[in-house]
Amino acid sequence: MAEAILAWRHPRPECATGRCIGAGTDLPVHRRRAKRLARRIQQQARRERLPHCVHTSPLRRCADVGRWLRRWGWRHVLDAALLELDFGAWDGLPWSDIAKAEVDAWVADFAAHRPGGGESLQQLLQRAADWLPQRSTGVIVVTHGGWMLARRWGINRPVPVAAEWPKPPAYGERWRLPA
Repeated sequence: MAEAILAWRHPRPECATGRCIGAGTDLPVHRRRAKRLARRIQQQARRERLPHCVHTSPLRRCADVGRWLRRWGWRHVLDAALLELDFGAWDGLPWSDIAKAEVDAWVADFAAHRPGGGESLQQLLQRAADWLPQRSTGVIVVTHGGWMLARRWGINRPVPVAAEWPKPPAYGERWRLPA
């Protein structure tokens, strides 16, 4: 598989510290952070002669970056397939408010358990693997750490246990992912 997707994790959202943040929590990002990441993407696209089209999750922490690029003449595509893991009833809660027994159940069955009644890791892995951009090279996305990890992990690898799951990329970090 060619390395054809340039994926950036969204900038640090506001009010996220200590909370379970997934697809159901639409947190804002400071406009300067969104603009700064948009400029970095614009510069990378210029260096690599990439098309001026960005795909983003519809959540503000990603979409605001795309909106800056749209102001500068880019095409901006909102795509729900790029959303973070859906943590169901856990989404938005402080981690300290989620019962230890519930977290332990998730860790024990990391791939198949649906935290908070939301989406399982297996479902996220499948969603990330199924995402097919219209182009095969030079695709730019702004998405979430969980989606980036799932896309990198791939659907053909053994389903991970909690201890194997890597750390997410840093806010604003870029990864090259397979198309």
